[in-house]
Amino acid sequence: MRTFHSLDEVSAAADSEIGTSDWITVDQARISAFAEATNDHQWIHVDEERAAAGPFGGTIAHGFLTLSLLPFFASQVFAFETTGARLNYGLEKVRFPAPVPVGSRLRSHVRFGEVTDLPSGKQLIVHHTVELEGSAKPACVAAHVVLLLS
Repeated sequence: MRTFHSLDEVSAAADSEIGTSDWITVDQARISAFAEATNDHQWIHVDEERAAAGPFGGTIAHGFLTLSLLPFFASQVFAFETTGARLNYGLEKVRFPAPVPVGSRLRSHVRFGEVTDLPSGKQLIVHHTVELEGSAKPACVAAHVVLLLS
């Protein structure tokens, strides 16, 4: 876990590898709970019998479920102990190159990208490459835009 105590430390880490999270298993209970929370009950995610005969041989996680794990992955890799608020400003270039079959394990490789000075603090781009164990392709690649206020 890497801890940043100042915005200058964040700036110094621009364009560098920060670390890799622990693995997390995406089981059917998590997929079904996500379907409930989002009202996305597409059969490929929740109907185990029908999905078994489908293109992936079983259910798969929602792409947005994988994306929603980014804050969890980030919390295992880095922390900000800066004085100001931290705000989720958005996402850039999100892609889901590989499906996440039920029972798969995921982890994120985190890299800080560009750090931009703002009148109120800094804007940081956090790049996530979510590895799917046993797959040559990642489950998700995303650039998360974070505002660090001073």
